[in-house]
Amino acid sequence: GHDVVPHAQPPSAAEEGHIPEEVIDLAERFLRLPRHLGIHSGGMVMCDRPVVEVCPVEWARMPGRTVLQWDKEDCADAGLVKFDLLGLGMLSALRIGFEQVARTEGVELGLHTLPQEDPAVYDLLCAAATVGVFQVESRAQMATLPRLQPRRFYDIVVEVALIRPGPIQGGSVHPYIDRVRGRQPVTSLHPLLEKSLAKTKGVPLFQEQLMQMAIDVAGFTGAEADRLRRAMGSKRSMERMEALKARLMDGMAERGVPPGVREQIYDKLKAFADFGFPESHAYSFAYLVYASSWLKVRHPAAFFAGLLAAQPMGFYSPQSLVADARRHGVTVLRPDVQASDVQAAVERIEGHDGDGRWTPPPDLPPGSSVSPGHVALAVDPALAVRIGLASVRGMGEQVSRALVDERTANGPFADLRDLVRRVRLSTAQLEALATAGALGSFGLERREGLWAAGALAQEGPDTLPGVSVGVEAPTLPGMEEVEVAMADVWATGVSVDSYPTQYVREGLDASGVLRVADAHRGEPGQRVAVAGVVTHRQRPGTAGGVTFLSLEDETGLLNVICTAGVWQRFRTAARSSAALVVRGQLERADGATNLIAEHMRGLSLSVPSRSRDFH
Repeated sequence: GHDVVPHAQPPSAAEEGHIPEEVIDLAERFLRLPRHLGIHSGGMVMCDRPVVEVCPVEWARMPGRTVLQWDKEDCADAGLVKFDLLGLGMLSALRIGFEQVARTEGVELGLHTLPQEDPAVYDLLCAAATVGVFQVESRAQMATLPRLQPRRFYDIVVEVALIRPGPIQGGSVHPYIDRVRGRQPVTSLHPLLEKSLAKTKGVPLFQEQLMQMAIDVAGFTGAEADRLRRAMGSKRSMERMEALKARLMDGMAERGVPPGVREQIYDKLKAFADFGFPESHAYSFAYLVYASSWLKVRHPAAFFAGLLAAQPMGFYSPQSLVADARRHGVTVLRPDVQASDVQAAVERIEGHDGDGRWTPPPDLPPGSSVSPGHVALAVDPALAVRIGLASVRGMGEQVSRALVDERTANGPFADLRDLVRRVRLSTAQLEALATAGALGSFGLERREGLWAAGALAQEGPDTLPGVSVGVEAPTLPGMEEVEVAMADVWATGVSVDSYPTQYVREGLDASGVLRVADAHRGEPGQRVAVAGVVTHRQRPGTAGGVTFLSLEDETGLLNVICTAGVWQRFRTAARSSAALVVRGQLERADGATNLIAEHMRGLSLSVPSRSRDFH
């Protein structure tokens, strides 16, 4: 319904650099229009009668699905109740983990029946041993946990809301940490604000606080405070904000707030509105942090099995999850056609009596068996994580399910020929199972399995038995340790009993390059060289061009900080190398260790690995 702007003459040289008035006029008229009209799954709307009697409904793009023709703001104005439902991979991982505990330990667990305020959970969080834990496993969260030292549930609620782009850009993180650590006094702009901000040390974090501030300092009603929250949260709210500003200022004046402080409070509210997180949302997320931490501490095998079975999800790759499990003393077993389920599962190891005692993994070098930031989990040596068949290259869910169902219904496979006769497998799938070591229970070494896979290509459920010849392999050389690791990683993406850096450790030791665990124990300001696999590269918009790398070796994880200049200078190695040797200076703040990079070079690995990169 807008007039079309007449075609404007090209600007003269005098006008060059100035925006024509017609463009500004048109932009202002567009400002309050929706940017696009699209269907978005914004939650479920509930009514006390058929919804079509209240609001117009239309068919969505997906067959059989309907949507309301109003947007969420209109639904709210009409007083409709809307529920947002969030699907999270961690909920699946926890469900699977609880099922594993029930099956292998006979203990029934539920999300809301876990023991509350378990001190071991807070020991885990304070030590930032949070690989795999919901929400607080990222590099930024791991760096913050030792500084905040969460010791009760509400501390987790704050942590979840604090490490987000808004509070980081709004400058809330450091003041909050300084106040928690007692380096800065807890103050507020006016005594009327103390009630709403006391629980977050005077630093506003939550939308509910914004509403309470307006009620306390300006006498807003609950409905007015909600209008303020919605106006401040909206991207097209200038008019509504201006209308509410006068009401805010009058309310503050009535309560004796000085003029200068009124402006400061208004500016603070306005700045904070861009990133305020709902406290109720933070509570829900914090409970999943608690639940996943509790499962990791109390039933670690089930925790890692749940995570691996619910992939893809989370911040870390399966290789890093398995490495973390091993560093905490959890045994991880290769896939096996006689023992594996479709996805990862907990398996009771024969001949083991569970006594719940943790012992360091035997293959870590002396002095590095327990990485700093490490806490002892309640590891039961009788329980192991068995990798699932679906994680073997080319197997997939369907074929793996057919194999497991056949084994369950008709008993174990007698030998490889019996497997091929009972389950339809392609030559490529048989070769991948052999390469993964999944035929070991038949007494076959990997190369023997590969030999047999080619010979059995002609045989299947619908051929006459025994048509294949040459199934028995001649004597073949065994695989060296590094070749086994390469085969594991090629077939499943995971090496269950080693880490790629182990195979180059001798050369690194000779060059004076430290393990990650040794770097964590180094003195702040010390110049060191550390080597590891690059698990993540991140350049957040809030970091002013700084790039963060996560390095992992057989002893742990280290955060590396690269300034824009260092990144530019070594960008070829930094961007393309799977592993790096980084030289730089150690920095430690409140127990969190970083390496400030000064020099980087690529490290050649025999066993491949991949990083997850975020920008």
